Order: sequence, then structure tokens, then C-alpha cells
Amino acid sequence: QVQLAESGGGMVQAGDSLRLSCAASGVSFSYFGDYTMGWFRQRPGKEREFVAAVSGNGLRTVNADSVKDRASISRDNAKNMIYLELSGLKPEDTAAYYCARKSGPFAEQTTDVTAYKTWGQGTQVTVSS
Repeated sequence: QVQLAESGGGMVQAGDSLRLSCAASGVSFSYFGDYTMGWFRQRPGKEREFVAAVSGNGLRTVNADSVKDRASISRDNAKNMIYLELSGLKPEDTAAYYCARKSGPFAEQTTDVTAYKTWGQGTQVTVSS
């Protein structure tokens, strides 16, 4: 059974950059590349929301409008890793960040939290002003 583990969160200042990582275990690297992977976040008192997603081969990505030009998602299928680079961090980016896996075509339900069936435990990002 595949497991996802996020890392790289922490406390940063507004304007800083951060790279989050997500390691997948329990899956072969060739199989890992069959799945769309996404990053979501949950801010205090809010529902979990889409941040970014990357297709199985890493060639297609999509970002939420809230992080449009400040986020970059990538993957290394040989290492079973997903990354999220965030720049120009703002206090409103403070949240628990989760990586997740989705079956099916990249373009279907890409931003829909319910389409992602496997989740990590999350990593906390706190941005101070």
C-alpha cells in the first residue's frame, strides 16, 4: 500500500521561499508515474484547498489562482518524489500542506479534493509578517 510523507515545512518570514517534499513509499517508481499528484493545504478554520498538481510524466502542471505565479510543482519519478516550491510567501499561506495521489486522467477533477484517495499526514508552514 502506497504511503506519502511530506517534509520541509517550518516557520518563515513573509517574502521567503520554501520547498516542500513528498516521498512515496510502497510503490515502484514505474507505477508511481501512472498517477497525478497534487498538493493541497488547509488553513486554520478553513476547508482543505487545492494548491497545485502535476501529471504522471511531469509534463503538465496546474496551480491554484491563490498561488498562481508563486508555486512550482515538480516530480522525480525515479525517486518517487514530489516537490512544491513556494516563493513570496505571505501570512495567508500559513497552513498544513498535504500531498495526495489521484487516479484517472490528469485533466479530470484535477483540483477536486475528493478525487484524491491517498494522502500524507501533512507538513506545517507558518509565515510571519
